[in-house]
Amino acid sequence: MTAPCSLPCCFTTLVCLWVLCQAQYEPYGYPEGYPEPAEEHYTAPQLPPDTPRIQLRLAGEKRKHNEGRVEVFYEGEWGTVCDDDFSIHAAQVVCRELGYLEAVSWSAGSKYGKGEGRIWFDNVHCTGKEKTLALCSSNGIGVSDCKHTEDVGVVCSDKRIPGFKFINTLTNSVESLNIQVEDVRIRAILASYRKRIPVTEGYLEVKDGGKWKQICDEEWTQMNSRVICGMFGFPGERKYNARVYKMFARRRKHSYWGYSMNCTGNEAHLSSCKLGHAVSEKSNATCAQGMPVVVSCIPGRAFAPTPMAGFRKAFRQEQPLVRLRGGAIVGEGRVEVLKNGEWGTICDDNWNIVSATVVCRELGFGTAKEALSGGRLGQGMGPVHMNEVECSGFEKSITECFFNKESLGCSHEEDAAVRCNVPAMGFQQRLRLSGGRNPYEGRVEVLTEKNGSLVWGTVCSEGWGTMEAMVVCRQLGLGFASHAFQETWYWPGEVSADDVVMSGVRCSGTEMSLSHCLHHGAHLDCPKGGARFAAGVSCSETAPDLVLNPQAVEQTTYLEDRPMLMLQCAYEENCLATTASMVPANSYRRLLRFSSQIHNNGQSDFRPKAGRHTWVWHDCHRHYHSMEVFTHYDLLSLNGSKVAEGHKASFCLEDSECDEGIDKKYECANFGEQGITVGCWDTYRHDIDCQWVDITDVKPGDYIFQIVINPNYEVAESDFTNNIVKCRCRYDGHRVWMYSCHIGGSFGMETENTFPGLLNNQVTHR
Repeated sequence: MTAPCSLPCCFTTLVCLWVLCQAQYEPYGYPEGYPEPAEEHYTAPQLPPDTPRIQLRLAGEKRKHNEGRVEVFYEGEWGTVCDDDFSIHAAQVVCRELGYLEAVSWSAGSKYGKGEGRIWFDNVHCTGKEKTLALCSSNGIGVSDCKHTEDVGVVCSDKRIPGFKFINTLTNSVESLNIQVEDVRIRAILASYRKRIPVTEGYLEVKDGGKWKQICDEEWTQMNSRVICGMFGFPGERKYNARVYKMFARRRKHSYWGYSMNCTGNEAHLSSCKLGHAVSEKSNATCAQGMPVVVSCIPGRAFAPTPMAGFRKAFRQEQPLVRLRGGAIVGEGRVEVLKNGEWGTICDDNWNIVSATVVCRELGFGTAKEALSGGRLGQGMGPVHMNEVECSGFEKSITECFFNKESLGCSHEEDAAVRCNVPAMGFQQRLRLSGGRNPYEGRVEVLTEKNGSLVWGTVCSEGWGTMEAMVVCRQLGLGFASHAFQETWYWPGEVSADDVVMSGVRCSGTEMSLSHCLHHGAHLDCPKGGARFAAGVSCSETAPDLVLNPQAVEQTTYLEDRPMLMLQCAYEENCLATTASMVPANSYRRLLRFSSQIHNNGQSDFRPKAGRHTWVWHDCHRHYHSMEVFTHYDLLSLNGSKVAEGHKASFCLEDSECDEGIDKKYECANFGEQGITVGCWDTYRHDIDCQWVDITDVKPGDYIFQIVINPNYEVAESDFTNNIVKCRCRYDGHRVWMYSCHIGGSFGMETENTFPGLLNNQVTHR
């Protein structure tokens, strides 16, 4: 539990969050009239006349646009910096010289690949206050005993320095420099586009020296537009009506930026593009032959404005070849590809921002913000399909890129993931958490229209659960839900926002905004009212992910005929068919038995929702049960109707075994803590009570066996789609065969179609 912060601390945190929220929308030119943060006064550094004139760039095998190998341009040649004596202070100087607010970290040993040419700086010592790397003490420019295996790299903050002005000290070598500006935006000009969300068309403007400036379109290319659209969350660019913009441009005086842009089209961010020619800065003559650059982007399917009228032709949706799993927000997740009808992962060897961008565009998002490695968004299951992926950036699908078909030595600990740029939809502004001890928790308050004005109000907590909380956390960009609350008296929100403005909320869990969930319209229904009974959430950056091992089920299934006399505990726990209450004590029950092995492949431990004070001691089993319903076991006919069921009515959660190097944390014995550690699994052996389905009344035939973990979504997980295991089952009256066991969604559509009835028998919320 996080300790409550002091009042000044909480206020500072909230101010920081507000600034972050503003920053989120400020570059997008959305919405109209949104307040811009107060500008920090920035003055271009005045350097002593004898300071060597250098320029910097970040290069190499990047996973984010704001990181890379430090390269220095001096005397007409690009070179690198040696990692000897390099420090975070030197990284600070590099990042600020490039226009970033600060350095986050630095790395030695050519992490971003080996550079070429001279090693310009070695044994660099900086205080962090220097205006340029050239003012830090070193062995002298070009004096080094290093090799390129020692090239240094830095990671800079996302935020740019307010008021930053790009200064080119090397006017004769403009084309080799990267673009450095304070900010970029697409500003909607035409009235029809100003009202649209997201903003997809308008003037491209860069902020340089604290002022927004247009760019002359004389040397503008489609490749430049492609990069800009990608940055703003759009997979592609399109043509626009130039005539309308020409008419508009004639009526206005424009302030042009002093350079053109030169992108190749495969860059993930404008800062990776090269500067074009310098444009002469004569008042209106800066763009004598042209007009301001206009960019028009195509939104992905999830963000496209939907036509209200007309009929679409019936079509069979194509099976996608790529999907994202385990991400908290839209546009992020572990990358999974479909090969030979089976979903598998990508190994992170050589994984970079160019390959990640191909995935993002393929899925209808923009370019990649980050290419993640090391199973950072949870580990997948099944095969590793691709390794050492290399893309040009123009492929339509990641499956078209070059890759090594052998994934030798690649485990799911190396699963690649992405975070994509998505359009600014403004969802974050219509929701807030109020009264919590930190920005990750609080009462949910919604902005709604009432009598012609916008007011804040609460959400009715009746029926409020994990799925609804998941949507709130996603909408606010705060990760996953850790808890959903139906009472929030300990979080006093704004008194003016006590009234309920939203009730009857039911979410499937995949929505981008709470307003997309089912809810009552104008006629609210909330008997308890808002205020202390309003809905609340707490969010977390990480979440567990439970996955059942299908092979363990397949390999351990058998039949047992057991006398009622030996089933007293099970009878008390309702683990037998309803007919068991009407048979004599000396009769037998036929049980379909199997083992369950439940792995936690997520990023945080799976803990029971109920506190220790509510755990129930079970005399038969001699331990406390921490979850009332943890698993459903169902035997279904081939058309999907249930013929027999079993369930673990109560569960004790513990670490039975763990991967190498991970220690067990949870144990049921002696009223111990309960849960499943990341990298561990809880095994329910075939020979323990209730680990069965009572099939005494089932006729011989072919069936589908289905297991669902955490069926009521009591505990939040990063991925609920992998909580189902399905098997084909044949019972001849004497023996049983279990085959084709697999995790739901691990195969392509064709394979899933051999399980008829399951498409309309999906696990539904509550």
